[in-house]
This record gives sequence, C-alpha cells and structure tokens, in this order.
Amino acid sequence: GTDRPLPTQYVEWIGGLLTGDFGVSMASGRDITPTVVERAGTSLTLTVAAMVLAVAAAVPLGIRLARRPNALLAGLTQIGIAVPSFLVGILAVALFSVRLGWLPANGWGSFQHAILPVASLALVQAAILTRYVRAAITEEMGKDYVRTGRAQGASIRKVLYSSVLRNAALPVLTVTGLQLSTLIVGAVVVERVFAIPGLGSMLVDAVANRDLTTVQTVMMLLVTVTLTVNLVVDVLY
Repeated sequence: GTDRPLPTQYVEWIGGLLTGDFGVSMASGRDITPTVVERAGTSLTLTVAAMVLAVAAAVPLGIRLARRPNALLAGLTQIGIAVPSFLVGILAVALFSVRLGWLPANGWGSFQHAILPVASLALVQAAILTRYVRAAITEEMGKDYVRTGRAQGASIRKVLYSSVLRNAALPVLTVTGLQLSTLIVGAVVVERVFAIPGLGSMLVDAVANRDLTTVQTVMMLLVTVTLTVNLVVDVLY
C-alpha cells in the first residue's frame, strides 16, 4: 500500500493493528503477525519475571536499610544503579557460562536459559527500587501516626507492617510502574547480549534491514505496553 496517500496508509495500518493484522515485512515479504506475537510473549515473560524478582528483593532490603542503616548495603545499591543491565549480563556470561560452565550463555526456552538475563535485568531494578523503598519508609517512620502508635504501646514491627508499608507503597508503586516501562524498552540490549528471540532483537534486525513495517509495529507495541502499565498504576492508586 505504499503507493497510496500517507493518511490512507496510516489509517489502514492502525486499523490492522487493532484487528491483529500487523502487516507484511518489507524485507521478507511474509506476514509478521505470528512472529510479533511469539516474540512479544518472550519479551513480556523476560521483563515481568525480572520485575517480580526485583520487587521481591527490593522490599525486604529497603525495609532493612530503613530500620537499620548499613553502609555496605547502601553502597552496593548505589553501584547497582550505576551499572547498566547489559554490562551485568556480559559479566554474568563471562563468569557463570564461560568460566564456571554452570549456565547457558545464550538462547531461550528453558529455566536455565532465563536465569542470567532475568537476573541481569532484575539486579539493576532491585538496586533502584531498594533506595526508593528505604526513602519512603524512612519518611513515613517520622510521621505523627507512627509516634502515636508507639506511644500507645504498639511495637515498631506492628506499626511498620500494619500502617507504614501501606502508606509507603504509593510512591514505590509509581516508581515500579515507571521502571517496568523502562525495563520493557531497556530489555532490547539485554536480549541482544543473550541472543533471546524477543521484540528487542526483532527491532534491531528490522532497523538493520530497513524493514519499516516491522519497526513501526514493534515501536507501537512498546508504546502501547508503556501506556497500559501507566494506566494500571493509576487504577491501583
């Protein structure tokens, strides 16, 4: 349809996206819908697993740092923020795959294949979230309702788990939603490092092949997922 006016092309393309027809690859001439669906599932599995792992690690670590400050843990979280996920992935491959031979260096399809890429993405996100959890809890612990609860005889543990965590969850939830959106886009490089057949690898290949249809489709999917995540966060509020 590239011989038609641009507005017509755009309307037809959007209509195709809404009906599950992602168009035909300009590079291969084949329908890209099955490939996009398969690779989107891989990318979402990778990013959601990484975020779940990051939250599972960040919440207890953030609570620990808020209750008992630890310079070593705080320093490690700062290092985690500074190191990009793809570098963590490269170092993990060098150690656990090349030197120790414990885990596969690339590919996708089994639990062993998922460990290194998920951990590489989760490590950086956990470092960021840990600092936000610590800051949110520290701020809440200084408020009047905490002092009142303590004055009435409630233990710090009871006040923390019955009230403080619930109030501290709002800013953490905001950051988690933003980080998940960033993670979905940022996974492009990590997928390339581990040769994972996800949307990231598909996007890079499409750019290299000047496959405009595939580039448009993948970018629109990434934007749609980002907007959906932000909507979900607003609803959870």
